[in-house]
Amino acid sequence: MDPDSRNPALIAQSLSCERGGRHLFAGLDFALAPGDALVLRGPNASGKSSLLRVLAGLLEPTEGQVLWHGKDTREDPADWRRSLAFLGHGTALKPQFSVGDNLGFWSRFEQASRTPAEALEAVGLSHLADLPASMLSAGQQRRLALARLAARPGGCWLMDEPTVTLDAASVEQLSAMIAQHRAEGGIAILATHEDLAVENAAVLTLGVRS
Repeated sequence: MDPDSRNPALIAQSLSCERGGRHLFAGLDFALAPGDALVLRGPNASGKSSLLRVLAGLLEPTEGQVLWHGKDTREDPADWRRSLAFLGHGTALKPQFSVGDNLGFWSRFEQASRTPAEALEAVGLSHLADLPASMLSAGQQRRLALARLAARPGGCWLMDEPTVTLDAASVEQLSAMIAQHRAEGGIAILATHEDLAVENAAVLTLGVRS
């Protein structure tokens, strides 16, 4: 991934992270152009989630910087935040709200470019739009969280174990979502232990440092 030859949109330069006195990773460099995908691999506690949080601006790196279209995301965060969709371990749902109202809130908050109805259709939850989120199964709750990504095509998706609680059909649906997102010029970065089909993705393997 040579940043000089690929006109990248997202560049990580010499990223290092230390938590609790332990070095998780150091000197990471990568560059991703529109349509690219990066899969993060490694055992538990190897720093995959921390790297995603550093990229999202939720955790300060020990060293290094993240550039979005040539701008440091810490010095000029507004454009990066408008372009970023982050899916962590939690679903961030209000159980008393309906499926549609939950997604509608996040769509307004994140200034989504697709309607909640379109995003629910993408994850196969249209028929549950009026159901309280508390009545969803764990897999359906995860699909509702994924609908937040579907509502924001383009830009950069950061996903931490996105297949957790998903059945095989939903995993295939997620693969199709990622493929469409990339075809529209989006970038996808995901940490996963599963063999999720992400065509022509670069792989970055992190290891535990003592």
